[in-house]
Amino acid sequence: MNLAQLTGQDETVLVNYDGYLLHADVVTDWAALQRDAAQAGFDLAIASAYRSFSRQLLIWNEKASGVRPLFDDKGQLLSVEQMSETDVVFAILRWSALPGGSRHHWGTDIDVYDRSAIAQNYAVQLNEIEVQSGGVFAPLHNWLDARIDKQQSYGFFRPYTTLTSTQETRPTGIAAERWHLSHQPSAEQFSQQLTLSALYQVIDAQEDMQLKATVLAHFDEIFTTFISASAIG
Repeated sequence: MNLAQLTGQDETVLVNYDGYLLHADVVTDWAALQRDAAQAGFDLAIASAYRSFSRQLLIWNEKASGVRPLFDDKGQLLSVEQMSETDVVFAILRWSALPGGSRHHWGTDIDVYDRSAIAQNYAVQLNEIEVQSGGVFAPLHNWLDARIDKQQSYGFFRPYTTLTSTQETRPTGIAAERWHLSHQPSAEQFSQQLTLSALYQVIDAQEDMQLKATVLAHFDEIFTTFISASAIG
């Protein structure tokens, strides 16, 4: 992949699958995992796949400005107006990737759910309530756990599995997302190509990015904690 592809600004290596864009190398394994899920009684569906840089930037800016809600690790609503810019940046990164630094830019990562477990008008939330014990999608994820543990998941794994905190006042590390699957054979090589210096230049060139100066001031920490740390799962 070139830098534009790595950062969600070039879609030439992607293909349309069931209305979503995936990297061409992912499609065969994803289809196989879907077939196995169907045999087990699940309708393994995509809630989100490829996400462009511009889409990720929009999400970032809306969270930074308070248009979208911002939550802490326990799901409690945060007030952007009462937080420092640094704390806002790290709170956003807990749940949303830096534009250019999202694994969804590669077309290798997919947010999943069980379409057969819900009514047609159900709005998928992709939250802990849905995927943990008693949640509507818990049976699917228990089944996926077993496949991943036995290495029968066609290369898919969960890159975000645990909550970590390096500072009491500013927790860091991406929150656990049981719904997020990554195709390791493809994603691993792409993650190794995305360097700190290259991504810094991409961010520095964005004139309309909220909190850009704060992001750049903490860029080494952000890259190490939220981007390179999730390269291998």
